[in-house]
Amino acid sequence: MSATTAKLIKGSTGDWETVIGLEVHAQVTSNAKLFSGASTAFGGEPNSHVSLVDAAMPGMLPVINEECVRQAVTTGLGLNAKINLRSVFDRKNYFYPDSPQGYQISQYKSPIVGEGEVDVELDGGKTATIGIERLHLEQDAGKLLHDQSPSMSYVDLNRCGVALMEIVSKPDIRDAEQAKAYVTKLRSILRYLGTCDGDMEKGSLRADVNVSVRKPGGPLGTRCEIKNMNSITFIGQAIEYEARRQIGIIEDGGTIDQETRLFDPGKGETRSMRSKEEAHDYRYFPDPDLLPLEFSDAFVAELKANLPELPDQKKARFIAEFGLSPYDAGVLVAERESADFYETVLAGLADKSRDGKLAANWVINELFGRLNKEGRAITGSPVSAAQLAAIVDLIGEGTISGKIAKDLFEIVWQEGGDPRAIVEARGMKQVTDLSAIEKVVDDIIAANPDKVEQAKAKPQLVGWFVGQVMKSSGGKANPQAVNDLLKSKLGI
Repeated sequence: MSATTAKLIKGSTGDWETVIGLEVHAQVTSNAKLFSGASTAFGGEPNSHVSLVDAAMPGMLPVINEECVRQAVTTGLGLNAKINLRSVFDRKNYFYPDSPQGYQISQYKSPIVGEGEVDVELDGGKTATIGIERLHLEQDAGKLLHDQSPSMSYVDLNRCGVALMEIVSKPDIRDAEQAKAYVTKLRSILRYLGTCDGDMEKGSLRADVNVSVRKPGGPLGTRCEIKNMNSITFIGQAIEYEARRQIGIIEDGGTIDQETRLFDPGKGETRSMRSKEEAHDYRYFPDPDLLPLEFSDAFVAELKANLPELPDQKKARFIAEFGLSPYDAGVLVAERESADFYETVLAGLADKSRDGKLAANWVINELFGRLNKEGRAITGSPVSAAQLAAIVDLIGEGTISGKIAKDLFEIVWQEGGDPRAIVEARGMKQVTDLSAIEKVVDDIIAANPDKVEQAKAKPQLVGWFVGQVMKSSGGKANPQAVNDLLKSKLGI
């Protein structure tokens, strides 16, 4: 990806380039924690999901959770990354009240997953490939509650020891749009894989954003890290603000201090939290209670064989099999639930190759449009995939017109029911019998001699006649049959 595709920021001394790297912390989908059997369920009473290991009671030893290892390797495979058959758990030493051990078990020099990449799509049909530096497993910390008492802070250790995958990107990202696209795509891949639910509101996906600025192509600047971002919109706002803040300081003759900052969404700005530690400050060393993590090629091969179809593969298949535009295919695969809904509609069609594209139009325009308007999720759609497939079938086979189909969709949305039965019961079939239409056509031609002359001179004006016939037949006439009939009657 060249710097020319990125948005440069204009300063008083010329253009500046932003350099961004992200550390995404994704909570592993598993019922138990990384090194204990305690529950990972969200929203329990404070300190109700805490084992003796999580509370760091003396003599308690960690035991690795195999499911978390599987999920990390599966994620690595989904990111086209190198899987390391041998990795080491290290202790990252720092004191904080929500971490009872006084250290975090993480991975430093030997992570479970090495280099990979993610392809992202940007506005205007542009794409960028963002490199992945590594993915490692580590424990999450607990949570401090400062608003329960005027004189002290409370500690909830329910999250303490929950398995996180830290996915570290290379500093390949050049502007806020690319950063947002990257997190969106990464979240989508994790959800397709089922390795993280991606629920940012519950904190199961959050990002630390490293931002620095430089003259285009120049040496890297000093970076600041914005911690714990749990909204894609806020990530974009924080990057925009932080880049301009740094440019302003440098152009005023100042220097950037390497530090950790927080983003205040209310004010739309970042503020200093603490100076940034370097790796040596954490005194990493291999955890003496845990053996190196080793697994076989066969273990990886089995996980690879069971990978689901990922968004990029699904998109390519939709384009190839049903002639969808890249944009439409992209909309359908962006969320796993949307893709699953469309696939269920396809499964219900009598003729997929004929009506696959029509089905996509209906899912995106009619269904998604209506769901968005009413603020509903696809999982709560009043029109099921089977009902939508029936509507598309009725259009595809010529039983109803597109216009009648919209009325039918409205009935099914409001009242439910079987679309075919509704069409029968309410007499909604389109008329393809030419003799029934012919009288209407003759009347309209006789009543509009001036328009007949115009249409003979300019054949595309036949559309006006088609509109009139459709109107007088209550939208039930077959538009193609009307068109053909008019052309032969008008001699064009």
